[in-house]
Amino acid sequence: MSLIISFYPHLLAGLAVTLEMIVCAAPLGFLIGIIIAMSRAYGGPILSPLAYVYQIIFRGTPLLLQLFIIYYGLPRLGIILSPLTAAIVGFSLCSGAYHSEYLRGALLSIPTGQWEAARALGMGKLQTIKSIILPQMIRRALPGSSNEFIYLIKYSSLAYLVTVIDLTGQGRLIAYQTFRFFDVFLIVGLIYLGLVSIASHLLQSLERKFYLPSA
Repeated sequence: MSLIISFYPHLLAGLAVTLEMIVCAAPLGFLIGIIIAMSRAYGGPILSPLAYVYQIIFRGTPLLLQLFIIYYGLPRLGIILSPLTAAIVGFSLCSGAYHSEYLRGALLSIPTGQWEAARALGMGKLQTIKSIILPQMIRRALPGSSNEFIYLIKYSSLAYLVTVIDLTGQGRLIAYQTFRFFDVFLIVGLIYLGLVSIASHLLQSLERKFYLPSA
């Protein structure tokens, strides 16, 4: 308890950074997932293969390697990002690749008859996608994408490896100052558990709200 009292301002500051990363990366990753899923399905001979290559790269390589390339490698090309920005970019790109598969699976589950019905009503392709296909795709993908949001909370603990002083980074600094590694990382782990529990509850409520009985 004395450890928490002594270092709670530092842990609170680290938690704030972690929440900032999650709040920024979660919607960005989901948006990227939508773009990639739609590109794979309707991108034609150019965008569809590019979207597939994107999926292969970001799903097939370790997230830590991606963060290292973005933060330490891009400066050699003249692209310099702050640690926090590099972490958000890395998490968003990786998360987007996984979201895209959940969304593409949801897209493929939509009956083709809905396209025919839309054409019969005189709706164009873009209008059909925007008004009929996209809303259903998102709702059908929510259960799978919810898991990716949960994973993102845990992924965020890697940010300290690109010098972001987030919750894990603060915990590491405190542990080295006090040499109480077990106590410190137990507290940090409990905080992450709390974040995951809160997010799970909110996402389950969202899934129930937008549940499609026919999905």
